[in-house]
Amino acid sequence: MNSGEINVDGVSRRFRVHAREARTLKDLFVQRGRTHATDVWALHDVSIDVARGEAIGLIGRNGSGKTTLLRIIAGIIKPTAGQVRTEGRIGSLLELGAGFHLDFTGRENVFLNGAIQGLRRADIKQRFDEIVAFAELEHAIDRPVRTYSSGMTMRLGFAIAAFLDADTLLLDEVFAVGDEAFQRKCFGRIFAFKQNGGTIVFVSHDASAVERLCERSVFLDVGRVAFDGPTREAVTRYRRALADDANPAERGAGLREWGSGEATIESAELIGKEGGDRLQFLSGEPFALRVSVAAPDGIPPPRLQLELRDDAGTLVAGHAVDLRGLGWAGGNGQRSVRFEIGELPLADGRFHLRLGLTDESGEHVYHWLDDALVFVVYPGGDERGVVRFEGRWMLEENSATR
Repeated sequence: MNSGEINVDGVSRRFRVHAREARTLKDLFVQRGRTHATDVWALHDVSIDVARGEAIGLIGRNGSGKTTLLRIIAGIIKPTAGQVRTEGRIGSLLELGAGFHLDFTGRENVFLNGAIQGLRRADIKQRFDEIVAFAELEHAIDRPVRTYSSGMTMRLGFAIAAFLDADTLLLDEVFAVGDEAFQRKCFGRIFAFKQNGGTIVFVSHDASAVERLCERSVFLDVGRVAFDGPTREAVTRYRRALADDANPAERGAGLREWGSGEATIESAELIGKEGGDRLQFLSGEPFALRVSVAAPDGIPPPRLQLELRDDAGTLVAGHAVDLRGLGWAGGNGQRSVRFEIGELPLADGRFHLRLGLTDESGEHVYHWLDDALVFVVYPGGDERGVVRFEGRWMLEENSATR
């Protein structure tokens, strides 16, 4: 094998789960013979070959075995059956702060992680400044890691994995935390690593991130390889698996788009009073939303759902419209619908518009976009808070003054 190559051959992994864990010596004696262990198979006969310089995505629902497979490739756990062969140095970022000693400083953890990966102290020292600069932690590198925020910990972990001369990078949801600017830096570094011949195995619920990075993806379903091939097809199958789940648990891990694909939201735009598309508005000004929907022959008129949320994810407003009521007939192909508001009732803030297409019952999801549009509203006057408080004040006369 060449450096950076990975061979996963017939790998299965079993975990033994006990109904109740014995926490004390007394528990061991009292529960003896009364508890029964259950075998849970996280992976079933998984075989994957990854060539040097290839970026491969692992996608699937929670519990499908993605992280277990990464841990086996990294050598953290061993398979119950089958074997994994790798060649070259592996850098891994499998979870936030994995391998960090919280009482050590950031500087000490850089050297500790480098030593664990087999690097000499002189090699780590040569790359140290580059790692710290990328993580943007010059001001905190000599503080204990327990004082870091989750974002700071993630940045340091990614920088260590990306800069310590690995042949293969194993990445698990590394973009679930961090601002947009840092995510762009991460992608830039990963692309540079890929162009220099590095191998990448990338787990993410963010399908757009997988599509940008990986030409090939493996869709795992309940621990089995359901599909191995072009990323576009793998993502399509993954989204179909979520079509009957209105609120997938994977949202919390970065999932932003799913659905069966029978009908789709082709585009969405916000329109200002001058008629052009905009993403910044003044409170109280005219506002319109235009959504282009594609529903081929044989699909009944879908239902369009809207959710407006603030940056914290709090629901500000919700709305749904049955397109049949707007005159949409089955097999219309692609049409646009428009929603107009005379005065924008939002006062101040950054807002996320979620759009969904479902069947008439609302139970089967054709297409859902969690961040279809993100826009900003600025106060037009003395408005404060999220909602524009509209009304009319008047002075009432007291009966005693009459």
